Amino acid sequence: MIQTLKICMFRTGKNTPDSTVTIPLSAFQIAEKLIPKKLKTALSNEGIDLSELTSLFAKEGPRGNLIEIENSNERIVISIE
Repeated sequence: MIQTLKICMFRTGKNTPDSTVTIPLSAFQIAEKLIPKKLKTALSNEGIDLSELTSLFAKEGPRGNLIEIENSNERIVISIE
């Protein structure tokens, strides 16, 4: 089974994501360059550097939600499926 990184952006109070990005971990280094700027900016504003995730994926790690970030405007959920 192929593991994927899933990043979902929700507006505050919504249960359906406004944006979802799903990336096969095996192609993460290439796909990282294709992630929308809006999402990269939101993650960067929260101190998350997507390039740092590459080392996490080099070894078999946890599954499920890795991190949830919520502020007054949005909620971001990063998970491994």
